[in-house]
Amino acid sequence: MSSTLFRRRTALLTAGFAAAASLALTACGTGQDTGARHTPHTAADTRAAASGTDSVVTVAKSHRSATTSKPAKKSKGTKASSAGVTCTGTNTKVTARTVTRPLNHLLLTVKNTGSKTCYLYGYPALRFQDAQAVPPVVEESQPQAVTTLGPGQSGYAGVNLSSADGSGTGGYTAKTLAVIFQNRDLDFVGSGVDVPLPSKGTYIDSSLRTTYWLSDPQDAIDW
Repeated sequence: MSSTLFRRRTALLTAGFAAAASLALTACGTGQDTGARHTPHTAADTRAAASGTDSVVTVAKSHRSATTSKPAKKSKGTKASSAGVTCTGTNTKVTARTVTRPLNHLLLTVKNTGSKTCYLYGYPALRFQDAQAVPPVVEESQPQAVTTLGPGQSGYAGVNLSSADGSGTGGYTAKTLAVIFQNRDLDFVGSGVDVPLPSKGTYIDSSLRTTYWLSDPQDAIDW
């Protein structure tokens, strides 16, 4: 091969290699720029993103309001009609009568004259004429639940006035009686309700006892 032909082929090959290398570098450089550079957000994209965030907050607020809403208030009329009160001298009528059996017993009757249910708490405090202290209660007569009186209903307490065998002491005939009610805390309140006694009076002695308020008159006088 002549020297002139060899130099011409070498020049052509060198030019080809240079062009290929230049294309490779250009392609490589374009790939690096594309991977490193981020496409800028448009104003529309920014507004859309902000709108999406606001929607989440709005839903959360709506949910919170729904779960913490207060229940509807009850009707005052319903609440008032279902509430009970303590039985006192202002919403009851109290009477007393002697019984033939057992001997020396008095039956107290309390009738609910009000328009609401009332509760007879505990037992009556009895204040007979000239009595120095409230007579004790028969503990065994305590009911399992508070005696409750609807309008027009009655409750009862039995009073053992004196001993049947004459063993009591300090006996005398009382002409007056006041009955004092207990409240929910079992405190005696008020000055008492005057209860008529038989015209000849009622004989009492140291055996004087009373029962708790009960719903059955027979249970009351059985003690």
